[in-house]
Amino acid sequence: MTGHVRISLAAWVATVLGALVLTPVFSGPFLFISAFLCGAVTGTGILLQNWRAPRFVVPVVQLAVLVELISFFFLRDTLKFGLFPWKETVLEFNDQMVNAMDSINRFSAPLPPDSHLTLFAASVIAAAGLLIHLVAVQLKQAAWAGLLLLTMYTVPAATVHGGLPALLFIPPAVGYIVLLSAEGRTRLSRWGRRISGVSHLDASEPIEASALGQAGRRIGLTVVALATLLPALLPALPEGVVGNGLAGGGAGGGIGASITTADPMLDMGKNLKRGDNVTALTYTGKPTYLRLTSLDLFDGRTWRLSPRQEGQKITNSPLSPPPGFAGDLGKLGQTKMKIEVTRNFRSQFAPVPYPLRTISLKNRWRFDTSSLDVVSANGQVVGGQKYELSYYELAPTAQQLNDAVNGTAPDQFTSSVPSRTPKSIRNLASRVTQGSNGNHFQEAAMLQEWFRTSGGFTYSTAASSESGMRALEAFLTDNKTGYCEQFATGMALMARILGIPARVGIGFLPGQPAKDNQNVVKMHDMHAWPELYFQGYGWIRFEPTPSARVATPPTWTNAVPPGTNTPSISPSTGPVSPGQSEDPGISKPVNPRELPEDNGIGVIDTGNWWTNGGGKAIGLGVGAIALLCIPWLIRSLTRRRRFARPPGRIGVEGLWAEVRDTSRDLGLDWSEIATPRQLGTWLTTKLPAENHAQALKLARGVESIRYAGQADAEVDLRTEAAAVRKALWSQAKLSRRWRARILPPSWRWYLNRGSAEASDLLDEFDLLLARIRSAILPRRAH
Repeated sequence: MTGHVRISLAAWVATVLGALVLTPVFSGPFLFISAFLCGAVTGTGILLQNWRAPRFVVPVVQLAVLVELISFFFLRDTLKFGLFPWKETVLEFNDQMVNAMDSINRFSAPLPPDSHLTLFAASVIAAAGLLIHLVAVQLKQAAWAGLLLLTMYTVPAATVHGGLPALLFIPPAVGYIVLLSAEGRTRLSRWGRRISGVSHLDASEPIEASALGQAGRRIGLTVVALATLLPALLPALPEGVVGNGLAGGGAGGGIGASITTADPMLDMGKNLKRGDNVTALTYTGKPTYLRLTSLDLFDGRTWRLSPRQEGQKITNSPLSPPPGFAGDLGKLGQTKMKIEVTRNFRSQFAPVPYPLRTISLKNRWRFDTSSLDVVSANGQVVGGQKYELSYYELAPTAQQLNDAVNGTAPDQFTSSVPSRTPKSIRNLASRVTQGSNGNHFQEAAMLQEWFRTSGGFTYSTAASSESGMRALEAFLTDNKTGYCEQFATGMALMARILGIPARVGIGFLPGQPAKDNQNVVKMHDMHAWPELYFQGYGWIRFEPTPSARVATPPTWTNAVPPGTNTPSISPSTGPVSPGQSEDPGISKPVNPRELPEDNGIGVIDTGNWWTNGGGKAIGLGVGAIALLCIPWLIRSLTRRRRFARPPGRIGVEGLWAEVRDTSRDLGLDWSEIATPRQLGTWLTTKLPAENHAQALKLARGVESIRYAGQADAEVDLRTEAAAVRKALWSQAKLSRRWRARILPPSWRWYLNRGSAEASDLLDEFDLLLARIRSAILPRRAH
């Protein structure tokens, strides 16, 4: 068996054993599929190497084979002619990955054996197998492949509740030992391995130098080092680097927060439980709720966005009328507002009041006609945006809602009740609304009153963030403790059971007043509320969350005795300046977060461009540039040190190494097995005629020092080395010279040298153990 075949098979074994750590996370046949895919990748690599294909071709063909197999197994319906991946294949693969990430965020381990989750697991493992093969076989750096195996172990270890069983660390470790042993055996079969210091020991001494023992000690040292470094490193990583976990979030850290289109409800729960309460935005205008989006699809597990049509472009004209409103828009009051979102808040949705009339965000922003959400069309976040808007003051009276006729549902989603809805919740909805005589407004008002007052509920953000049907049933019938998510989703589901179309709005409470007629909205002001549909008026906000969060509900949601005179919907009698009055449907919370640091918020300085992310962006940019400059810096300092050495053996060897590294940097094929005389002759083929004598003199000098034992302190070849290096540099192409400056290929040699020196250090440790053993244990009689 050839060396590359041995290492390839060992890489496949290491990948499969490393994938075993994912069995507590995923279920179904993902492991067998992954083993087959990795086997196909490995077999392709072995076949191409036996055919002596160019090194860069091997991973390209392996990737093509992997893409074809994944497409054939999981995305066969999208293949062109049933065989070739096409545009539809890429789009479907992206959708499946998005669905998988959504499921990973929503469910606890083990995840259900859904096809998109199996595709996700198999793709990740197969990609890891391809990278392990590339590193171990193509780059011949088997030791570095252990980082990929470690990644497969640390990710589930950091996300599965209670951690992974300790025994699951054994398969990746065994796989790593197999890979190292195969690599070591291949090297021994070619050149043998020098063990530092072996000449100092008597050959008859019982020295332990087995490959398995050495590999075990190296793995142990690596694990100890990583166990020491990772705990210190992980807390410093930004939010989202490791992941959100498999069972929802806990208290968060970091300096920002985000709302994604995949699961806005989950993101809101995480932001409410964050330890820091940074500013999300400031606005000038009447205090009001600011909505991000509305969730209208409930499948019995989560509330999320239903499939939507492509958003409409935003122009200077008013947006679409409020969905379901049948009155005269000209009789509705209109209010203007200016909003400035800090860079702390990363969301593809723009926070706006409902119903929105106009907004200055254009270009790559769109609005949805069914919800009047404003969303980015290209993934851009709203953080750092400043915009102006106007919105309608849609505030019907309780009497008008009471008199609204029961109409048909506005769509197919907002009246849907999952078939798995427990009978206990259905009966509870009927029992709470007894005496409503089928009037939808009376039913909605009774539900709101039950949640806020008579139902015995308690507001607490310490409650579980699970939103499945079982968790919702437990909240409604048993523990009755939760935060806005549970109250909003509970009322929306019970409203649907009663025949009232309902959805859940996600956004912000009005915030706190600050200087210059501004209002400051913080991350802990995130909120969820139910929106119920009434014929002729459209979507109306209710507030079931108790007074611990919101003191009083909107005035239009309070039931009134028949015959009570209430104002009608009419335009404002006069202009309203920002901050002059408050929306009648809003009141400040008594204790919005039950956190000591949130009480008594006064005038708040929202900072400037530097504090709101500019300084961090500049720091990251400078750090990235500094990181890219490391190879150039090391190369420059090494060259300077070599030319600064005095004449003699060490100086000549350093100059020869500099010519070697320059040749490598410029893409020349410097031979490691050629003699100095052969290399001198080879150099003359790469240099102008006027530099041939200098190249030959330099090569002869190295040869005499190495083989003739000459160590004349007067031998100074710096002039020749500088001339040869300059000539090599002048003969290279401009693009090659720039690459040699920015990322010199010879820099990789220093990494290999560091690895070799670390290996020699471990060899010394092995020999020290052997000496101790030979000194303690009595020698066996011959």
